[in-house]
Amino acid sequence: MDRIKKQILSILHAGKASIWKIIDFQDASLPEFFNKLQELKKEGLINIKDGVVELTPKGKKFKFDFKEHKCKICEGTGYKIFMKIKKDYEKIIRNRPKPIEKYDQGYIGTNAILRKLSFMVERGDVYGSIFVAGDDDLFSIALALTGFPKNVVAVDIDERLINFINNMAKKYGLNIEAYVQDFQYENKKFSKKFDVFVTDPVETLPGIKLFLSRAVSTLKGIGCAGYFGLTTLEASRKKWYEIQKMIHKMGFVITDIRRQFQVYPDDGSNFFRFQDKLPIVKKLKTKSDYNWYKSALYRIEAIKEPMPLIKGDAKLGEAIYKDNESWATPI
Repeated sequence: MDRIKKQILSILHAGKASIWKIIDFQDASLPEFFNKLQELKKEGLINIKDGVVELTPKGKKFKFDFKEHKCKICEGTGYKIFMKIKKDYEKIIRNRPKPIEKYDQGYIGTNAILRKLSFMVERGDVYGSIFVAGDDDLFSIALALTGFPKNVVAVDIDERLINFINNMAKKYGLNIEAYVQDFQYENKKFSKKFDVFVTDPVETLPGIKLFLSRAVSTLKGIGCAGYFGLTTLEASRKKWYEIQKMIHKMGFVITDIRRQFQVYPDDGSNFFRFQDKLPIVKKLKTKSDYNWYKSALYRIEAIKEPMPLIKGDAKLGEAIYKDNESWATPI
């Protein structure tokens, strides 16, 4: 029996569970998870009804000692929330633009934003010039609220987000400049001007190659750092392998990977609003009832002159957003 099946059976030894909670507990990609679930059902080890999974008598014969080992206080991240700006940040983003399907948008929750901020402060990466490549999360606002960065620049394809960020920057006196940018078109305006980039890229190989290339091109040189999120849900280990090869080719070392660091909450406004169009929901035939979509936080650092893999314009079309692992992307 393989590891993913053992993970699924393990959590079920604590009692029946929502499919979505099990997805969060295991770490296969969504297509892989779905196949494992079907195999366990065919083997007579589990029953599935109305989105709830439980062990059969045969499944209970496999002995697993399930315990929750994650720290509940920090949600398994190891980091406290950067409380100093929490109240102001929540006030500012209250009327944020809602995600739309066209750009595969979705944002991480406030606690995840403020834990990422704590992590970056610890790493000394918040005191220079910071480039935010795509800002569904409105992370540029959190950064600027600290007063630490020399300057923050955010770019996004969505004009609604850019207008919102610029309006809030003006209203609250935040040191942010925001610009509309489609990464399919090269923009040399920001080349080699920043110490750190932050992005939450799409997870197709062509898409993430494009996002990381555009972000990397903004860095000044050796010693500069980048942050980005990557799931195991829409990126299998084979895809992680290819992405990590890209990172090394661009002149970077991976210094940190924090598993399930970023939580995308089902708060009524996030991308779960159009979950009926998600392939995983269609496959499982049950709606989400758990905050199951999470991503790991990567930190990378340039050990030689950063070299983006894509230069010039690169019109990728739908290949930016969708591939055969994009089961949490609306279609």
